[in-house]
Amino acid sequence: MSDEKTREQILDEVEKNAGDFEIRSGCCAQGCLRALQEQFGIGNVETYKAATAMPGIALRGETCGGVVGGLMAIGIMYGRSDPDDMDSYYRAISIGRKFCSKFEAEFGSVMCKDIVEERFGEALDLSNPEDAKKFVAMDGFKRCAYVPGRAARLVAEMVLDRQEREKAKEQK
Repeated sequence: MSDEKTREQILDEVEKNAGDFEIRSGCCAQGCLRALQEQFGIGNVETYKAATAMPGIALRGETCGGVVGGLMAIGIMYGRSDPDDMDSYYRAISIGRKFCSKFEAEFGSVMCKDIVEERFGEALDLSNPEDAKKFVAMDGFKRCAYVPGRAARLVAEMVLDRQEREKAKEQK
């Protein structure tokens, strides 16, 4: 039997790990990013640290941290290091837009406040200490773990699809 994981095993593991990291750290952006970092060997501790203030964009209810973590991973894998490299810039933007569209199709929004309201049945301002306490009392990190998990899975699916297409091209 092969030690190589199947596509489904990889996707399941990435999704689970991202959710587990969310529960442990309380940061959906870092949870999503870390699972993708570990799976694809990308980024480093500085990249991971950069995602610290990203859940809901500093808990403002703005872009979901799972989306931000996913976009950070896409940037690391497909982005540019040279400001004049417009091909890499547009490639990363294109992949990022596809990811955001898939995420929005699944969750109805890329906005943290919308997703929290849908998942918890009420609007919560996580920057407000009282709402933050309510979120924690409602087992918020565990209940939200699904979101960065799915975000990481969506990115991993896209990465694996690209890797399979590139491998097929090489074999021709």
